[in-house]
Amino acid sequence: MTMDPGATAIAGQLPTRSASATFFRRLRRKPTAIAGLVIILLVIASAIFAPWLTPHNPARMAPRIALQPPNLEGNLLGTDHFGRDQLTRLLHGGRVSLRVGLIAVAIAASFGMLLGAVAGFFGGWIDEGLSRLVDIMLAFPGILLALGVITVLGPGLGNVMIALGISGIPGFARLTRGLVLSTRNLDYVVAARALGSSNVRQIMKHIFPNVWAPISVYATLEIAVFILASAALNYLGLGAEPPTPEWGLMLAESREYIRRAWWLATFPGIAIMITVVGINLLGDGLRDVLDPYIQGR
Repeated sequence: MTMDPGATAIAGQLPTRSASATFFRRLRRKPTAIAGLVIILLVIASAIFAPWLTPHNPARMAPRIALQPPNLEGNLLGTDHFGRDQLTRLLHGGRVSLRVGLIAVAIAASFGMLLGAVAGFFGGWIDEGLSRLVDIMLAFPGILLALGVITVLGPGLGNVMIALGISGIPGFARLTRGLVLSTRNLDYVVAARALGSSNVRQIMKHIFPNVWAPISVYATLEIAVFILASAALNYLGLGAEPPTPEWGLMLAESREYIRRAWWLATFPGIAIMITVVGINLLGDGLRDVLDPYIQGR
């Protein structure tokens, strides 16, 4: 039986569903993921447009209005012990916390994926040596490893990013190694190797594109972990220095006034909680959307 040429032409003109369209279609079916995405977008937008959302300077002191409770007269979330507007500092603090989380994840993912890919692809003594190195790093809790790195590098916001990035390398390395081990002997990789494809080309073109989904989900969740860890380190005075508006540092500065100025600790804590919850909701949704086993159920 022959096919009508006109029908063939029409069929050839039918649009195919792209991968991005499929991704967003699946994402729309996850209300928790949409909620997380909305929260994160609002946090990012408030951080970007902070100078236009509030007229105050986050570092400007006004002792005459110190420790003012939340009011409708210009300080919606009150003022701190130096008279600085809390809402302004919260909005600008989002810039610092998000930057720390993203840069720390970038450092951890870059080095962790490199170590994991080399160990999983080449195997043998290379895998053994790199795996033992990762095991040594995993012997220390992440926050303890970060504290050790800061002890060597010294306090400072930049060093906090580096320390958190180093503490996150083992997780990315182990995840990447496992994914590469399960992928390197698949038929299409073996075929590329048989055709003379170089090791770098096999990893970059044939392996990484097929393991990026779980790595991206893990990276999303790690941003929340690093934001919490950054707040903890800043709370201990090892990160940002005053008068930098940073959520953990704001919590640290509120300790002496927590009984008579409840808003100083409450609103930074809520900001951290909302941001972390939003990232976790988005990460869980991405896992459900990108996992082929869940989609096949």
